[in-house]
Amino acid sequence: MRMYLLALNPTDSVTEGFLPAAARLGLDVTILTDQPSAHRDVPAHTEVLECDVHDFRAVINRIATHHRADAVFTNSDHLQTQAALAADYFGLPGKDWRAALRAKNKGEMRRHLAAAGLDAVRSMELAAGQDPSAFAAADLPYPVVLKPREGVASEDVILAADAEELVARAKEIQARRPHAALLAEEFLTGELYTLETLGDGRVRHVLGGFHTAVSAPPVFIEERLDFVAAPPEPVVAQVTAQLDALGVGLGACHTEYVVHEGRARLIEVNYRVIGDQCDLLLAQILGIELFELILRAHLGEPLPADLGARRDGAGRVEYALADRAGTLTAAPAATDRTGDGVRLAYRPLRDLGERHPHYGTNRDYLGVLRVTGTDRGAVERVADDFVAAERWEITP
Repeated sequence: MRMYLLALNPTDSVTEGFLPAAARLGLDVTILTDQPSAHRDVPAHTEVLECDVHDFRAVINRIATHHRADAVFTNSDHLQTQAALAADYFGLPGKDWRAALRAKNKGEMRRHLAAAGLDAVRSMELAAGQDPSAFAAADLPYPVVLKPREGVASEDVILAADAEELVARAKEIQARRPHAALLAEEFLTGELYTLETLGDGRVRHVLGGFHTAVSAPPVFIEERLDFVAAPPEPVVAQVTAQLDALGVGLGACHTEYVVHEGRARLIEVNYRVIGDQCDLLLAQILGIELFELILRAHLGEPLPADLGARRDGAGRVEYALADRAGTLTAAPAATDRTGDGVRLAYRPLRDLGERHPHYGTNRDYLGVLRVTGTDRGAVERVADDFVAAERWEITP
């Protein structure tokens, strides 16, 4: 059986998760990508073909002129709609392309949820190239969050205190992203959480979630995520009702939301498995073959009624962040430790000697720490001790 995997740059989710899972399932994998040189190190039974993966027509043509497909899959935020359209064209299991588009397009997500009577968030869109001064005339409830309408990973997401700052920030983003539509929306108060789900189009399993700590405004960088095995049922019901309205059903979904006075309001829906190594922690903490289950769902196989997931796990993912521009001159090496029922893994994300600007986004990550166990207190102590003992130095 052959699976076509649409990809941009290689990610940990693909290299450590989906490609090994595909090999265990006996799948031959063809990677379609517009960056073939970045995919040199691929395992056996994997080939790489160049393709304009942003264009669903090019994807369909590349598949049609190659080997027969048994599945079309992607874990990229940017390529979900294209993969869904290609799967539908070939009569294969896949996501509803409309749901994929609603999840990616944050403006359309807001409109759809408001039309369904589930939530109304005051917002305004600015088309690519449109004069940002239009924001100043809008009746927006300041402060507002400004973001690319189809953005990811905290890139160019910023809190604006008033109309003057909103217009100025929009001009800055347009200079960097001239082809991006922008969205300004009311700031949603509450504690930030995620809900991680897995479905086969008929049933949906709630895998748990994370309580997310973010940097101080005006930027929104995820600094730490603590695993929540059993989110409150009333909150889960509110979030999944909104996912149902959007049409989310097949495969993994990573949903970010805030809770205030018992009300859950969506921040964004990422119609794929959670990234930045949280998926690796999730698979470990639940004790299931998460990546295989996701691929099986995309092959049209029904998920078991009980995934056999453990419910006694505790875990934390924490990121070391650059706080300034400069060269990384000191940082810990890759580390694996196990002791007292706690497993620790640290992976560098930037090499010593690399020089970078200060981005104010997830691109400031220097390394990622994953700690799991069954005793939350022990997990927290081990994570805190590692961060306190190690050092990361940026030389201007």
